[in-house]
Amino acid sequence: MVLPTFLSLAAAAALVNFWLGMRIGKMRGAEKISVGDGGNEKLMRRMRAQLNFVEQTPLTLALVAGVEIAGKGGQWLAPAAAVFILGRIAHAIGMDGNFNAGRGIGMLTSMLFQLVLIVVAVLTLLGKM
Repeated sequence: MVLPTFLSLAAAAALVNFWLGMRIGKMRGAEKISVGDGGNEKLMRRMRAQLNFVEQTPLTLALVAGVEIAGKGGQWLAPAAAVFILGRIAHAIGMDGNFNAGRGIGMLTSMLFQLVLIVVAVLTLLGKM
């Protein structure tokens, strides 16, 4: 069984996580900080942005896979997953302090997408969808 939305979201998430790690690595090199954040607030913010991404993404991926396997994804799932990824990128940029609204956009899009996935999952389990 091919799960195109799940596979697309997983690939996009891996790419975003790679980008987040590269941003941290670049800053570590520039600031000569090999372990931890070295008291550098900008590095700490970038590390936290990546950790937040890692906290939010796995359960979202699991729910997307479950919804898609259940045949409840339809045409809404892929665009909603794309908004989730764009929100996560906005969050990371917002954590740098250059686009403060990005943090809120990222968290709002993540929470809304997760809530929709939860509702679909529960309604599917109850036989209401």
